[in-house]
Amino acid sequence: MTATAISNLSVLAASRSGLPNICGWEAEIKSVTNHNEPIFLPTTNLRLENLTAGFACALHMHQPTIPAGGNGELISNLQYMFEHPHDGDNHNAGVFAWCYGRMGEFIPQLIGEGCNPRIMLDYSGNLLWGLQQMGREDILNNLKQITCNRQYQPHVEWLGTMWSHAVVPSTPIPDLKLHIQAWQHYFAAVFGYDALRRVKGFSPPEMHLPNHPDTLFEYIKALKECGYRWLLVQEHSVECLDGTGLHHDQKYIPNCLVARNSVGETISITALIKTQGSDTKLVAQMQPYFEAKGRGKQQIGNVTVPSLVTQIADGENGGVMMNEYPRDLFRVYHEIRDAGNNDAGIVALNGTEYLELIEAAGANPDDYPACQAANQHKIWQQVDPDNANPEAVENAIAQLKATDHQFHMDGASWTNDLSWVKGYENVLAPMNQLSAAFHAKYDSLVQQDPTVTQRPDYLEALLYNLLLETSCFRYWGQGMWTDFARELYRRGEIAVR
Repeated sequence: MTATAISNLSVLAASRSGLPNICGWEAEIKSVTNHNEPIFLPTTNLRLENLTAGFACALHMHQPTIPAGGNGELISNLQYMFEHPHDGDNHNAGVFAWCYGRMGEFIPQLIGEGCNPRIMLDYSGNLLWGLQQMGREDILNNLKQITCNRQYQPHVEWLGTMWSHAVVPSTPIPDLKLHIQAWQHYFAAVFGYDALRRVKGFSPPEMHLPNHPDTLFEYIKALKECGYRWLLVQEHSVECLDGTGLHHDQKYIPNCLVARNSVGETISITALIKTQGSDTKLVAQMQPYFEAKGRGKQQIGNVTVPSLVTQIADGENGGVMMNEYPRDLFRVYHEIRDAGNNDAGIVALNGTEYLELIEAAGANPDDYPACQAANQHKIWQQVDPDNANPEAVENAIAQLKATDHQFHMDGASWTNDLSWVKGYENVLAPMNQLSAAFHAKYDSLVQQDPTVTQRPDYLEALLYNLLLETSCFRYWGQGMWTDFARELYRRGEIAVR
């Protein structure tokens, strides 16, 4: 969509009736996001032939929405931290808030100092709404500067995500697209349609990739329908098509993530591989740069491309990220600048920029090495892919679960010590019930009249449905957090009656 066409779209308000604007303009959002025009290629100051290897760093930011205001209002956990500074690590609230806005200071400063930085940003919808609720225009304006100012756009890439930080494998399949669209709605409301038009990569909460054939298929289908070109994937959550782990060099070039569902249909999307490691420490200390120094060029088809080291970390959690990241970020970029390597040798890149550069040079996505979700090879050994059916796939899964203790169907994530499904049935059961009730009430209505999604009752019901699926209600344990989930369920149940 052209800039002129975008300017003709109605401006989205960030909130409606005190709730975040996360639905109602699906057709407009789709018209903005579904395009194949280059994003970074027209403005990048890098030339592929001058690059040996690159490093791409992403920062993940999130604070959940909780029913914990003075009268039970929905508020950001960040606000709760400020209001209860003596609980746990809530004393970090001020530092967290600074972390949410500091790239809006760091990027302009680095550019002003003659550096050529890159950063990818992944902020949950909850967090963006929470900052708006708290009136933290200082943080939002910092982010708007590096997002909307053309001077900084070549250096900053936003990644889409699930609006309410829902982990995909345990999210009801019909809600996957609702989360993806809700984030797009809210991002456009905060930063504008043109900023949304440039969001082409997707960062899943907790790097969690579903490995159930039908869930993964629907997930990738939803991503592509929403205009995404590529997905960030954890290396141990995927395997080669023969069931082996990824070859070492394969982790440093784009892969083609293939999904086959239980009726044999296939779909694929480009994947950039996040390598394993202590994520926060790696990014905070700029280790991807040092790893890239040991990488070289690789061949994709007939084209030689630089390797890319890709990494993501929480952008606010932990002393290393809070305290050491600013020091090492500037130190590394100054080192690159002082060596005369701002645009040659080992350089910083963003994901979409890298893909556009190599594909403009002739790299064909059909030549990217293929991978699939972990454990899928075992299924397709038992089920003929050309004659697949849901019953055969479910039988194979049941048999593998019974006979292979290493086999599981709830995915693999960067928090592999936790299962997102086991032990939290008291959250998952209500979550599925609320989702089912939401879809029972609204799906047929929306099918008959798409403007139903603009109704206040739809917005409220959707919000509670998505909020209940926030991973924090499981990740942060039983007790207060599951109590929050129960209250969200209670309110959601009322909203869908």
